[in-house]
Amino acid sequence: MPFANVNDVTLHYRYRAGSGTAVVFLNSLGTDFRIWDEVIADMDRDTPVLCMDKRGHGLSDDAEITMDLLVADVAALMDQLEIKNALICGDSVGGIIAQGLAATRADLVSGLVLCCTGAKIGDADGWNARINAVQSDGIEPIADTIMERWFSPGYISTQPAGLAGYRNMLVRTSAVGYAGVCAAIRDTDYREQTAQLTVPTHCVAGTADMSTPVPLLQELATMIKGATLEVIEGVGHLPCIEVPKRVAATVTNMRGALND
Repeated sequence: MPFANVNDVTLHYRYRAGSGTAVVFLNSLGTDFRIWDEVIADMDRDTPVLCMDKRGHGLSDDAEITMDLLVADVAALMDQLEIKNALICGDSVGGIIAQGLAATRADLVSGLVLCCTGAKIGDADGWNARINAVQSDGIEPIADTIMERWFSPGYISTQPAGLAGYRNMLVRTSAVGYAGVCAAIRDTDYREQTAQLTVPTHCVAGTADMSTPVPLLQELATMIKGATLEVIEGVGHLPCIEVPKRVAATVTNMRGALND
């Protein structure tokens, strides 16, 4: 398993070399990079792919967490692996990190796929309530509620094994890391920076997403000059899990346009 030391933390990552534009996948809150496995499996095997576990998630270190540090970690790992001009695909907080990376390190980003995210997500009261709950009692007591926010009713009713597995992923996330990323999301408002982005951008929304509903993605797509919006019917907050082939096709098409 590859690990890297960047910015005084150890990060767990996976990198597959290839040719052409690299794709960097950035995960949502409470997940690790395995959420992208089925997407990657449906892409051309010659596509260079980087996945990583952010601070406080997966096998990466617990450490101080701010949005600036989360963005800096991606930049440092890409620099270490000599990846530039990549297509950055992020879900939820991964999409926020992707926006921050594009705003601060334009040399690393040739395009964005922003799934179920926003330039600002939620409000301080909501994030503080979740932080307090996790710091007091851990993730387990709120896990079922989070599952209902992550997944569509259709997925919940037809995929009990998958639901149980991703619930395990959530509750085994470090409570320190989870609360830290919640605080980073709470404290981040990228609307001004994101409105200045000019890289090709494609936004993806799910009609069953309770965390970042369609209007938030519509706002994001309107904010970025030339951005396009794809709305997927009946899909929740993690389209990479519910409809991986659809996401793989979206990423492949976007990458093809960048390579042309």
